[in-house]
Amino acid sequence: MLSQIPTHLIAGPLGAGKTSLLQNLLAQRPADERWAVLINEFGQLGLDRALLQSSTESGVSMAEIPGGCLCCVNGVPFQVGLGRLLRKARPDRLWIECSGLGHPAELLQQLARTPWQGVLDLQPLLMVVDAGQLASGEPLPDSQQRSLPHAGLLIANRTDLLSPEAQQRLADAWPQALPCQHGAVDWAAIPRHNTPAASSELPSASVGQPVGQIALQPGQWQCHAQLEHAPYSLAWRTASDQRFNREKLEQWLGCQPWLRAKGILHTDQGWLACNLVPGQPVTWTDSAWRQDSRLELICAERPDREQLEQGLRAAACCQ
Repeated sequence: MLSQIPTHLIAGPLGAGKTSLLQNLLAQRPADERWAVLINEFGQLGLDRALLQSSTESGVSMAEIPGGCLCCVNGVPFQVGLGRLLRKARPDRLWIECSGLGHPAELLQQLARTPWQGVLDLQPLLMVVDAGQLASGEPLPDSQQRSLPHAGLLIANRTDLLSPEAQQRLADAWPQALPCQHGAVDWAAIPRHNTPAASSELPSASVGQPVGQIALQPGQWQCHAQLEHAPYSLAWRTASDQRFNREKLEQWLGCQPWLRAKGILHTDQGWLACNLVPGQPVTWTDSAWRQDSRLELICAERPDREQLEQGLRAAACCQ
């Protein structure tokens, strides 16, 4: 029976660098530990899981639960998805990446209750925030702001982009913040504690296969949209044989008012992961993912789905 699994929750606003932090920590996994990762992301495609799987070796089990709002966290899919991951992986350590639009403080409370009490040993919260946002005094989204008092480690990401003056303001205003670049934090810096063993029964219901794990046919496109309430999201999957022109993609991405855009795409320059946050250029990195192309957009205002898909298709290479 599973008991007192050290459990680390990674929280922070959209685009702060949570997935980058997790990638770096997974690369430092002790050889004698089995790890499990649960990704609670806003979209439906499991994009963060694809980003992590493309750079992760064996010894790590992953699952994703779509939907980052509090009602989703309290719902059956989250409870069952976590239970299923724990039973399958039987990990020595669990990592949960919370949606940038989620409620970390409430999630911590939920994980401290039945049926997780005795199964999970909750570790100090890891909070990732853009260093520029902290240095400028810009307030965090309300759900993230409420989580700051719970943070066992506040990570100021992208400090390399700050001027010396801004770095000093950051150090003066947030002396407890750990500065880092590209989410690179040493495993030894992660706060941990131990709790005496206990145990509890896990949820045993079943849920359907996530849409991001359903295979696509050659040439097939899929679009998944959440347009009922803000923030809105649009996500596309295309079969692996569909390639995109990187230059056209970058032009299209750069002229849209996203809150967040990220993806893994088969381009004319190979398989690339793209990342875009407001006020910064699109970043591209090589990706080992080959299953399909995935692109997800999160918007503050209701997007025109048809117009956006036309723009994306215009960036596709002819087959």
